Amino acid sequence: MNFDESVFHLCSSVARTGSRDAHATMIEKFFLAFIPIFVAIDPIGLVAIFLGLGTSASRGQRKRQALLGIFTALGIAIGFIFLGKLIFAALGITVADFQVAGGLILLGLAGRELLSLGPQNRGSGDEFGIVPLGMPLIAGPALLTALLILVDTVGLVFTLTSLLVNLALVAIAFWNADQFTRWIGQQGLRGVSKIVALLLAAIAVSLIRRGWQGAG
Repeated sequence: MNFDESVFHLCSSVARTGSRDAHATMIEKFFLAFIPIFVAIDPIGLVAIFLGLGTSASRGQRKRQALLGIFTALGIAIGFIFLGKLIFAALGITVADFQVAGGLILLGLAGRELLSLGPQNRGSGDEFGIVPLGMPLIAGPALLTALLILVDTVGLVFTLTSLLVNLALVAIAFWNADQFTRWIGQQGLRGVSKIVALLLAAIAVSLIRRGWQGAG
């Protein structure tokens, strides 16, 4: 092997090593964005909440509301990525204020369900895709705060990719929720609805507490 061939093989080896390092860095950045978003959304926990919200809805209606909730969350999340800091600065609000507001919304919805304060005709209860499913359950304060932080740490592309993958997981979970429905029956669903309302109240209190502590 002459000198030119040695240099060629050395350069090729360095290029392959650099390519592997770049590939590993991209995977690492993806998971650095994916994991916080997954924890903030909690697709598995959302299934029980989704079933509790849609106890009086038909299968087709639940799927329509699931799509509406996912696209609502996607729109809010993307808008927040680009405009969140600007909106916060313009309105003079903080993340803590946002947590308190989201907690109050959830607490009101949970209280209405627990105390049966809604109208006797629950047909209007079938419309839950935008509020509370899309916002603040999927696109809640935790997710929106995480997105703002991740854009600064791992970049816009990895943040958006991780968001889309997580929302796809949410869609898969919602689409398979009917299997759980057939297993526990309508009576079980009503019980789940009350339990979920209690969990929503607990989540709301937690958001308000964290917001209050953050403001202090």
